[in-house]
Amino acid sequence: MEILVVDPPSQSDRDAIVRPLVAFNEATVGPSGFRQIAILLRDAGETQGGLWAKASFGWLYVELLVVPEEARGQGLGAKLMARAEDEARKLGCRGLWVDCFTPMRGFYEKLGYEAFGAIPDHPEGVERVFLRKTLS
Repeated sequence: MEILVVDPPSQSDRDAIVRPLVAFNEATVGPSGFRQIAILLRDAGETQGGLWAKASFGWLYVELLVVPEEARGQGLGAKLMARAEDEARKLGCRGLWVDCFTPMRGFYEKLGYEAFGAIPDHPEGVERVFLRKTLS
């Protein structure tokens, strides 16, 4: 086998990595229960922002969250996170987790998320913080 760096890779390249990894993980630790979730902010039928998440192994990972700049400060981010928590409960998840840069950390902490790890200087001078919230 040869080792290649491919930039940019194709979707079929990704699929060739994901398929055996999922099979290995499920054989090792059991079914993931994978579900992709989107909670969208729409205006006049057009998606303007929202939340993109995936559930697996009993946790919901909030991968993306954005509120359009002109709509910030109205509580939409907190409402999106509350809906994500509702969806996580419906899926039987034990909790949610998210990663963000230091400036956004306080937003999640106000919602009851606690830091469980960080990468310093990611990017330089800023921490990338990992936060979680256990559901009751």
